Amino acid sequence: MKPTYSKDGYFQAILQLRPKNKEILDWIYKQLIKNNIKIGREVKRKEGIDIYLSSKKFTLALGKKLKKTFKGTTKVTKSLFTKNRLTSKKVYRITVCFRLNQ
Repeated sequence: MKPTYSKDGYFQAILQLRPKNKEILDWIYKQLIKNNIKIGREVKRKEGIDIYLSSKKFTLALGKKLKKTFKGTTKVTKSLFTKNRLTSKKVYRITVCFRLNQ
């Protein structure tokens, strides 16, 4: 069962899963469906998979749940995306990398 995809490819955060694991990926999809989070796109890499998600807050919470449910480590980074024209605030996109312990 796959979650819904965004038509325009919009995303606020990236969830990196290293290495790719079918069981964890299915668990992530269930969480996305349950919380109605859209996927901007998925990029399969040789070291794992990158999932572009529509919510920063949910992605951070999902990273914590992954660490608690499966044995692994998480690393959170942020990068400057743009500056809001009206408020002059900086807008960041985050990346949550979950690395499964081998």
